[in-house]
Amino acid sequence: MRFSIVVLCGGYLASALAAPSPVNTTVSNCIGVNALSPQCRPVEANHRREVFYVGGHYQLDPKSQQDVLVDQMYVEKLTPMPSSRQRHPLVFFHGGGYSGAAWLQTPDGRKGLASYFLEKGYQVYLVDQVGTGRSTQSDITAYPIFGAQTVNGTLRGFTRMQDYNDYPQAKLHTQWPGTGRPGDPAFEALVALAIPLTSNSTRLELAMRNAGCTLLSIIGKSFLISHSIGAAYPILLSDQCPDLIAGNINLEPTTIPFETVVGGRDSPNGGRAPSRQWGLTNTPLTYSPPARRPEDLKPIRVGNDTAATRNCMLQTDPARSLPKINRVPYVAITGEASQHAGYDHCIVEYLRQAGGRPDWIKLADVGIKGNGHFGYLEKNSEQIARVAERWLKSHS
Repeated sequence: MRFSIVVLCGGYLASALAAPSPVNTTVSNCIGVNALSPQCRPVEANHRREVFYVGGHYQLDPKSQQDVLVDQMYVEKLTPMPSSRQRHPLVFFHGGGYSGAAWLQTPDGRKGLASYFLEKGYQVYLVDQVGTGRSTQSDITAYPIFGAQTVNGTLRGFTRMQDYNDYPQAKLHTQWPGTGRPGDPAFEALVALAIPLTSNSTRLELAMRNAGCTLLSIIGKSFLISHSIGAAYPILLSDQCPDLIAGNINLEPTTIPFETVVGGRDSPNGGRAPSRQWGLTNTPLTYSPPARRPEDLKPIRVGNDTAATRNCMLQTDPARSLPKINRVPYVAITGEASQHAGYDHCIVEYLRQAGGRPDWIKLADVGIKGNGHFGYLEKNSEQIARVAERWLKSHS
């Protein structure tokens, strides 16, 4: 008896010699880990996948007294089949506590943003931020890690925020697939996707500047697409190598000026904690006139603070500009039911105060309702992808 083998690599059909096995396309049977079954149809777009590491340098390991490579960044190159047909590649930066895998498919088993843009003919690059996932570092002293997202944090922040009263917009959340609770396959897939991340933001940002600009110097001028904390890297790269960036698309950017916000106005300290001493980052940016110390920015709190719209930390006027960052087109995209609906305006206002002309797309204003922080993984993720694509095309 003769047997033929079908080999699938990264969504690319390498050989097809046998009659196809019966395919189970019942969605309820192919959600989450159940999609491992050979009877479940692959959802990724056809592409070729290659793996690289960029950046990094050797340093002496004090324990072994041998040189080790540090600060390198993992990169996946996804080439659409039969070939790319768009002018600029896309580079994706994941959020904190996750990896580049978050862009590949949704927790309920649909194609992710990477496949959406591969089908449009874009060359796609997925990175794992330095110190995370497949970019984990040998220098564990410089890259200490802390635990991944908790179950309660996932419920409260991402899948069931409508059950809590942290901010008024939470009750509008309708788009998470499934129940959003433990035991549901899509919830379990999201929890499993979370991984530890480094707490050394300064070392991380310095490494990402170098590795990110090294990547762009190789692949050429590109659009950068980020989520959450990952939005810090397009800012850093725009400051470091702006001529290599066609534009920055930031899904729910977590670069709130001078602070983080977790929880609502009634949380301890109003849910705020100091962060990003250089405004949008933890490491220095190019300001004009130059800011030699974070204190030179003279941050001041402005605006009324309400549960639905938080007030902001901005520079004291006259504000310093961000001449390099302002050269790169920027858009923030915010979900109707996300906590970001109450504070993404702070990022936009900070960039405008610094002389920029950022765009801000509130999804509810373009008819896309009910999205939380992980909109690009929710039921209407393709609608959000189309919004990003329209902005991208208008700046190509």
